[in-house]
Amino acid sequence: MKARSIATDGAVNRLRFLALTHGRPLWDLAQRIEPVQRRLNATLIDHAVREMPARPEPLSTMAAYTSWTSLTDRTYSGRHLPPAPESAGRPTPEQAGTLFVRDGEPILCPRSTVLFAYFAQWFTDGFLRGDVNLPRDPRRTTSNHHIDLNTLYGLDDTVTAALRTFEGGRLKSQVLDGGEFPPFLCENGRIKPEFEALRVLRFEELDEERRAGLFALGSDRGNIQVGFTMLTVLFLREHNRVARLLAERYPRWDDERLFQTARNILIVLVIKLVAEEYINHITPYHFRFTLDPALTRRLAHAPWQRENWASVEFNLVYRWHSLIPGTLVVGGRELPLGDTLVAGHLLPAAGLGQAFEEASRQRAGRIGLFNTDPSLVPVDVASIADSRALRLASYNDYRAHCRLRRVRGFEGVTGDARVRGALRELYRSVDDLDLYVGLFAEEPGSPEAILPPLLTKIIAIDAFSQALTNPLIAPRVFTAETFSPAGMEVIASTRSLSDLVHRNTPEDPRPRFVSMSRRGPR
Repeated sequence: MKARSIATDGAVNRLRFLALTHGRPLWDLAQRIEPVQRRLNATLIDHAVREMPARPEPLSTMAAYTSWTSLTDRTYSGRHLPPAPESAGRPTPEQAGTLFVRDGEPILCPRSTVLFAYFAQWFTDGFLRGDVNLPRDPRRTTSNHHIDLNTLYGLDDTVTAALRTFEGGRLKSQVLDGGEFPPFLCENGRIKPEFEALRVLRFEELDEERRAGLFALGSDRGNIQVGFTMLTVLFLREHNRVARLLAERYPRWDDERLFQTARNILIVLVIKLVAEEYINHITPYHFRFTLDPALTRRLAHAPWQRENWASVEFNLVYRWHSLIPGTLVVGGRELPLGDTLVAGHLLPAAGLGQAFEEASRQRAGRIGLFNTDPSLVPVDVASIADSRALRLASYNDYRAHCRLRRVRGFEGVTGDARVRGALRELYRSVDDLDLYVGLFAEEPGSPEAILPPLLTKIIAIDAFSQALTNPLIAPRVFTAETFSPAGMEVIASTRSLSDLVHRNTPEDPRPRFVSMSRRGPR
């Protein structure tokens, strides 16, 4: 297949990409020299975030002009570009949605496992939360815009309190088949009184059998899919493990301090996994990003060190439905995708360690057009409709905003003849191409990359700035005074999900392969 033309990526972008994906021995040497590694780590992250202007954004989804309310009302999403005029050269959202439909076997990703897909959904659903009210308003968000592990702890104190034991800083749990799991949410088809503050999306649509298997989780989406649930269960176990460790090390601490310190540690563990496993998996670079107090000190005065405010564009770039195969392996069985929804009951029998290994051994789909399971395509159609309602600028406008040159034709988007032909049939010109469609039509810059350039840029800019502006890793906060010496040891010793799985599956302690990246040749 003919590759897309990369001439419009610009000389600086091409040189940077070539430098970071070649000369591995030199990068390995640089990373072994600690002062050099730390400077490169901070410099590369800083340069990545500066590819777009820093927050605060002049506009939110509230209005097409700036006001005090639009700068402060965080129930609206941020936006990187102002509303654009409507284009007459675009297909309907339903017509554009046909570009996503998988009509045969999935095209598999050369590098990613299903665990990568699970983690991406779980991590982003914590702070990329659209309006859940009906009729739904695409301008509004229910997010607090922070990476705060509300998937485990909930979005407010009432929910958090319902999940706590108020003994030893621990969260409520039960033992099933020898493993620790959250307590069940319901009894006789109704939510238990102790959990009346908790919510489950589309709870009224579930029959009594499905309700019986629901876990009491902080997020209203926590039970939505088996991968989402298993990650929350893992962090529940880690919270209780850390709380017990702190109680042993600091016997004079009361329940409240034990809980709050364990919570702080767990939130930073998520941020560290995002930086050191998730982002390093996404990039094809030989340099490996790290997170430690030295990094936060170096970046403390960067112009993008502003309060988090998730953008609508960041929300759209994470609709990675093509990652999900039509069938998923859980507990030794290959199940249709629909059978893994609201299916936390599968985990105790499968075993948490086995579920993670199965997700790590199954290949994810490749991110791109014509590769989404038909059952998920309606979400793509809704995403295109939302982008139109918000009058998001075109794919080419966002390329220019991210310091990529505008493409002049569809050959600059992709070398895939099928995709080019389909785009030409539906769009009058490349300048009419929807951002949402263009993000997934564009080809990666090399065989080693799993994301195309524009998608990579938006993710790098928003993901790094979202994670590294968290108050818990500010220089004066990211200290032993906040986390305790024991907590700093936990943070320093955690580099991957595999670390968490292997110290939190005592019911089945055998070595497991747990990774977002495939084992063996790509």
